[in-house]
Amino acid sequence: MTKSEVVKHIIEGNIVAIFQGQSEWGPRALGNRSILFDPRNPSAKDIVNKVKKREWYRPFAGTIMLEYANDYFEMATIKESPYMSFAIPAKQKAKDEVPGIIHADGTCRIQTVTREQNKHFYDLIEEFYKKTGVPILFNTSFNLAGEPLVETIEDAENTVTRSDINYLYKPETL
Repeated sequence: MTKSEVVKHIIEGNIVAIFQGQSEWGPRALGNRSILFDPRNPSAKDIVNKVKKREWYRPFAGTIMLEYANDYFEMATIKESPYMSFAIPAKQKAKDEVPGIIHADGTCRIQTVTREQNKHFYDLIEEFYKKTGVPILFNTSFNLAGEPLVETIEDAENTVTRSDINYLYKPETL
């Protein structure tokens, strides 16, 4: 599947899991083992929480191309947020354009990304931006509630098979 096909699926309201490179370490999904969705959908949180079998109130994050972070979020003195370490106040533009990732308190725990940090993930977001005008993707960890993060391709395929995740994207195999 090409990145253009992946973006088409996301725009059509499908849930796409991405599996690439080494697994990630830490509390957040950073684009190697992630579930992706369209952040413009105001029901995004409810849709993905149901698929992940999580509580309805659980919030989600977004990954944004670094060069657009200040357009959507009050970055203040934060130059970047590559590890989703900060809950950053959303500007009105974000509240209007990507309501699916804005928390009840008006913040979002964003991840900024550059091509140098994660080429395939950045290119996918860039393709979404070209098609929608929005440089952000809804991003959450690739696992179901109560399960560890996906580690192997077998874990990934098994998780997709047992859930309502629509597609599995493996960019490094292209």
